[in-house]
Amino acid sequence: HRRSDRRGARIKDMVSISERPPEVEDRAVPGHWEGDLIMGSTASNSAVGTLCERATGFVMLLHLPDGHGALAVQEALVAKMATLPEQLRLSLTWDQGKEMANHVAIAAATDLDIYFADPKAPWQRPTNENGNALVRRYVGKGTDLSVYTTRDLRAIERRINTIPRRSLDWATANDTYTAAVAMTG
Repeated sequence: HRRSDRRGARIKDMVSISERPPEVEDRAVPGHWEGDLIMGSTASNSAVGTLCERATGFVMLLHLPDGHGALAVQEALVAKMATLPEQLRLSLTWDQGKEMANHVAIAAATDLDIYFADPKAPWQRPTNENGNALVRRYVGKGTDLSVYTTRDLRAIERRINTIPRRSLDWATANDTYTAAVAMTG
């Protein structure tokens, strides 16, 4: 085996975070998202997808009852992004997990520009890392995440998005997101 085979293949046709436009970095424009999977117990092989909007801190969760393979993540991402106004679907930054192997199809279906963080560089997706920490308050590490229903995940989203945050001058993510939707609408 070649060394790269053991570490996993690079995702075909991926666009590096280094090519992401500066407007994504400065958080001035809403509609730029960061995403990831929160993994459940090894025995359950379950996961929940997390999406965090960079400017507002708004968190959305992806229900993945049929596993976290590329097709399941694609379907969940496309469905979730379809719930957003077009002007809030600008970009998505994800790590290089194999669950994003269908990123070209996701981009085509959602009109998102998709960028990939460097390997082992969670600091390149800080909004998502913070969002994941908030989600972990409600879904413990090492648990079976498949027990959470869509309704359960919506309740967790509501709780997280209504917590006043210092990073938002004590506003809630829900308040800042709602204002962003109104401004871009």
